[in-house]
Amino acid sequence: MKQNETRSNIMYLVVPCYNEEEVLPHTAQVMQDKLNRLIQEKKVSYKSKIMFVNDGSKDKTWSMIHSLCQQSSFFSGLSFSRNYGHQSAILAGMMAARAHADMVVTIDADLQQDIEALDKFIACYQNGCEIVYGVRNDRNTDGFFKKITAGIFYKFMHLLGCNVMSNHADYRLLSKRALDALAEYKEVNLFLRGLIPTMGFQSDVVYFDVKEREAGTSKYTLQKMMKLATDGITSMSTRPIQIITIMGFLVSLFSFCMIIYCIIDWFSGKNVPGYTTSLVVSLLMGGLTIFSLGIVGEYVGKIYLEAKARPRYIVESFIWKEGEEEEIDSDGNTCG
Repeated sequence: MKQNETRSNIMYLVVPCYNEEEVLPHTAQVMQDKLNRLIQEKKVSYKSKIMFVNDGSKDKTWSMIHSLCQQSSFFSGLSFSRNYGHQSAILAGMMAARAHADMVVTIDADLQQDIEALDKFIACYQNGCEIVYGVRNDRNTDGFFKKITAGIFYKFMHLLGCNVMSNHADYRLLSKRALDALAEYKEVNLFLRGLIPTMGFQSDVVYFDVKEREAGTSKYTLQKMMKLATDGITSMSTRPIQIITIMGFLVSLFSFCMIIYCIIDWFSGKNVPGYTTSLVVSLLMGGLTIFSLGIVGEYVGKIYLEAKARPRYIVESFIWKEGEEEEIDSDGNTCG
């Protein structure tokens, strides 16, 4: 891009939603106000939109999204046939917005990620960045357990050689060029935090302060966090398999030394019962074998899911308006 050349600036905000009826009205208003200000300041195009992605919510989230879309062409909505998970919701929104937007920003519905940081995201984009990562300044709003586990997670990912940015969740900007590249990735097991940095485009970082959740409770349970961590490790690194190989070599070396030790004892005529030694060695070998099989099983399971090549998500409904009088339904038909 030539210096001082302004890039096309149609921006879509992609907002994954799962049971967000408590916070959605306030979130929609705050996002609409922010988008209006950006349009007035000519930082983004008047064609910019807010796209809510309903990830199989069991409450009134989708009906509220539908109402918002009817009220204003600022809003568009996409709904899954069932719950497919946060990563799939983000990807679906980005892929749906790709046909209309020059840049897409993904942001959570709870407004904990500072929406005022959008100005910095757009500035980085206009300076030529294809990817802009939102990184939180601190984790003061997290509880003690989440703060500790998050730190361990990022350190462990780095130890395994995964290119994951610390304290970056899924608050990021991707240009159309980056979205087109992301569309070429076909894997079923999604870990966008590790996948997107592998594309290698020019990128930058925007730091922001995390706010308290406006309403409701976090939908990211411990079970979901554990699944995300497992997906991240097994999707982005083969180092656990390499660790198993090293452990196997060390255990074999230890076993060989124990054999030499027992032979020397036998030739020395010592009466060694050997019960404790046999028990320790058996438990060690058994534990390592089961642990190793578990890790290998995780990778085999990933291969199994990839080989079936099932869709990563199924869209049940899609609402998108070009203007106040034109709406496109889930089948791509125009309805008035």
